[in-house]
Amino acid sequence: MRVPPEDPGGSEREGVGPMTGFAGYTREQLRQSYVDAWRKRLARSPLLPLEAMIADVIELHPEYQGMIEEARGAADHASAGPEENPFLHMGLHLAIREQVSIDRPPGVRELQRALEARLGDLHRAEHALMEALAETLWEAQRAGRAPDEGHYLELARRRLGALTGR
Repeated sequence: MRVPPEDPGGSEREGVGPMTGFAGYTREQLRQSYVDAWRKRLARSPLLPLEAMIADVIELHPEYQGMIEEARGAADHASAGPEENPFLHMGLHLAIREQVSIDRPPGVRELQRALEARLGDLHRAEHALMEALAETLWEAQRAGRAPDEGHYLELARRRLGALTGR
């Protein structure tokens, strides 16, 4: 999955200055949550529900596990661009899983099921939704407006339609 590069005049980019994340956490704190969840999974320690979700996503991506296991590598990770950022990628997986769990926007759960049925794999279905979500978020950021849920679902439906047309 590739995410279009950020507008150079836009908000702070990966590796540039302090960036706050979800619920006031810094980028470093968010990354540490991935490290902690993965260490607990490897140690077979009890996980909180969010930690279990994070560890499940890391498990899907063996290409990121070494970097996560090396806590300093995770904290210091700077990528050439957002399309190469493992934390953005895994964060999009988490966003999709949360959306599907509460069916918000309404209809996303059914779209995921249809994509999974068409693609034969939940991970690939998540990637199709992630592409639509990333495009929607990028367009909203570029235009300085809130993301359009209807547009997001339409992009996801187009991906499904393209798969159905094969």
